[in-house]
Amino acid sequence: IDYDTVFAPVARIEAIRLFLAYASFKDFIVYQIDMKSRFVYGKIEEEVYVCQPPGFEDPEFLEKVYKIEKALYGLHQAPRACHDKYVDEILKKFGFSTVKTASTPMETSKPLLKDAEAGDVDVYLYRSMIGSLMYLIASSPDIIYLKGQPKLGLWYPKDSSFELESYTDNYYAGASLDRKSTTGGCQFLGSRLILWQCKKQTIVANCTTEAEYVAAANCCR
Repeated sequence: IDYDTVFAPVARIEAIRLFLAYASFKDFIVYQIDMKSRFVYGKIEEEVYVCQPPGFEDPEFLEKVYKIEKALYGLHQAPRACHDKYVDEILKKFGFSTVKTASTPMETSKPLLKDAEAGDVDVYLYRSMIGSLMYLIASSPDIIYLKGQPKLGLWYPKDSSFELESYTDNYYAGASLDRKSTTGGCQFLGSRLILWQCKKQTIVANCTTEAEYVAAANCCR
């Protein structure tokens, strides 16, 4: 092996959200590069008609127009149509097409317990699922939640302030195995959500006040 550097400099999704939030605040024009042929695989629900493009006119029906069957570049709904198709493909790939929908990404009353009798998880399947979800984490961070809420996303209005607002909370002693608390938080620039997190605390808090301080400290990092 004649190489030792394999790191690929990829921007964090939080940095991308921060850039988009600032662009909306300043009313900047943002340009992007689309993946080749990505949009043409999405289906559209509306009826859209276009004129016959030059070079593809039907000489027998020059007064007719074309009805679009797939999402094409230039349509406002093209990015969303492609996104919905990708969500459907993920659900089919991992066998979640017929599961019950979830109103929240995770059940609030279900304890997380270690199943000592369960078999080992397929490492390759797990990595494939996590990789697919990382692609969608900006709008829908859970695969079961996607089943019932595939059209929800983030909205960055320009008529909002750019002041940083941070919110945090904790679930005291929520872990059934080690009694550790869980920290949850989110950060806004005005009304633009740019970051959110949910993580189990590394220490065992002796009271709810201590757990709140730990959550606040993690939120300010």
